[in-house]
Amino acid sequence: MSTEEHTAERRLRVGVLLPTREAAINGDHAVAPLLDFAREAERLGYDSLWTGDSLLARPRLDPVVVLAAAAAVTTRITLGTAAYTAALRHPLLGAHQLASLDRAAAGRLVAALGAGFPVPETEAEFAAVGVPYAGRFRRLDETVRRWRETWRGENGADEAARPPSPATPGGPPLWLAGSDTPRVLARTAELYDGWLPFLPEAAAYARAWERIGQLAAERGRSPGDIAPGLYATLAIGPDRAAARKELDAYTQAYYGRSLEEMARFQAYGYGSAAECADWLGEYVRAGARHIIVRIGSLDPAAQREQLAEVAEELVPALHAGT
Repeated sequence: MSTEEHTAERRLRVGVLLPTREAAINGDHAVAPLLDFAREAERLGYDSLWTGDSLLARPRLDPVVVLAAAAAVTTRITLGTAAYTAALRHPLLGAHQLASLDRAAAGRLVAALGAGFPVPETEAEFAAVGVPYAGRFRRLDETVRRWRETWRGENGADEAARPPSPATPGGPPLWLAGSDTPRVLARTAELYDGWLPFLPEAAAYARAWERIGQLAAERGRSPGDIAPGLYATLAIGPDRAAARKELDAYTQAYYGRSLEEMARFQAYGYGSAAECADWLGEYVRAGARHIIVRIGSLDPAAQREQLAEVAEELVPALHAGT
């Protein structure tokens, strides 16, 4: 089945990442500005609102707590983790947290899950909570299976001894945040409800998404059962060189690495809204249907300005070009 065939009926969706890590870099752990951001994202028409997860490697507020607060001040927008490091919590605790969050969000939750960003800081984070770093991919898949068993009441406990069930029957959609390695593609096709990569080239995305479709069919799944996402970082501005400089400062502060280094394996776009729309349009033509935008700026005022520019200029241009 071609990429066009198994994505033709999907509506293009655009979401935005809450700047929890950016606020932490600035030394600000206040929740109120994040809730203002959430309200504004919903008002501007974004389809989804996401937040990352890191305890020590890239510290920020807990995603479950932040999204529960966001659920209380929004009514329509999908809420998601991008990505939730499941191995940092006991499987039963994770199942309980996400079920509770799905209840708080009235079934609006999508949980994109990661096994841990492959850098030394993540390995140290795992060690700090007493979780082995080796074998983390296998443990993530096993955790997902245990969550679903718990949510379906298949863990052997009687009803009185089970944690609350999610609002979504069977549990919220679970996406795999990963790259385009053969193992990631096979795991996505077999077990997950969506795929959330940050591939730096649309051509690589097209090849990977096509392969997921083939593998899903071999496993008796419909490719329509798997949501094709994309995690992309943008810096929007009329001066393309200035926007690139802003992104470089952002990656240096966020990861301690240059934009040149990070862009070898993550998706970064910069320039005018039209230029960024053209760039993202290549991914849409490659099969992406749920684009999650991370605004590549540490300045809260610039974040809000670009939040509006993405919604009012980039998204219409992206729809017009597809």
